[in-house]
Amino acid sequence: MIDPRATERRNPRTASIDLATPIEIVDVINAEDRVVPDAVASQRAQIADAITVAESSFRAGGRLFYVGAGTSGRLGVLDASECPPTFGTDPEMVQGIIAGGLPALTRSQEGAEDIVENGAKAMDEHSVNVHDFVIGIAASGTTPYVHSAIRRARELGAKTGIISCSPPPSELLEQVDVAILPIVGPEVVTGSTRMKAGTATKLVLNMITTGAMIRLGKTYGNLMVDLKATNNKLTDRSERIVVEVCGVSREEARKLLEASGRSVKTAIVMQKLGVSRSEAEKALKQAGGVIRRAIPDAPPPVIE
Repeated sequence: MIDPRATERRNPRTASIDLATPIEIVDVINAEDRVVPDAVASQRAQIADAITVAESSFRAGGRLFYVGAGTSGRLGVLDASECPPTFGTDPEMVQGIIAGGLPALTRSQEGAEDIVENGAKAMDEHSVNVHDFVIGIAASGTTPYVHSAIRRARELGAKTGIISCSPPPSELLEQVDVAILPIVGPEVVTGSTRMKAGTATKLVLNMITTGAMIRLGKTYGNLMVDLKATNNKLTDRSERIVVEVCGVSREEARKLLEASGRSVKTAIVMQKLGVSRSEAEKALKQAGGVIRRAIPDAPPPVIE
């Protein structure tokens, strides 16, 4: 019997991969991976819709939740965990929920995705509400835990979405506001959705959070101006951004950052407008957090 899920079908192009040399294995996998960007591009409008919903949720004080099991869940947690250091967000703003909890991040929790009631329970535990956006991630489109979470999130009034690399059941599609379906075809190793499906999912998640954060003013041009300087690398990057944007020395950049409360964005507005920290923060608030609306200057040109 042929499984209707695209992610569970056998790939005729890799049927003899067990006889391949190392370089042949690399070439076969690389050839399969090349279909991923096109599959993601086919969902450009849907991904843009997800960015719009996420931005609206954030501006209303809501949160973005990723919900998944196995590889899908781990990718959601990964994307969520990268938002605070990259964009200076509160860890509550973007959250990843994985079936089986924290232990499932490093070791497979067999059967966790099949405990249907736990998906709904997770939504209640996180007090999901009308301002939130809950995106289920299910490579096969059939994960019970994810389906349950989406149904409960919708009951609680949240906006909902699904990311799947196989067409989900129609009853699930009826429960979501946004369906992102990058169909990448059968995997190199049958059912191993950590491969093409995982890569496609990571690309989509990158676009959703990065796009929403850009819309919120977390960048100035393509500069990361809301980062948290939690290590030496990020401290150095903060100082370099202020030096480049404001045309000041490294020492002056350090002083500006100290005066701004270690906020790159606030430091830039302070220097450009010649105002205090509180005045810069007020200007940014009135501009919806977007530097370009608070000051007249464009970012410095890119030097090749």
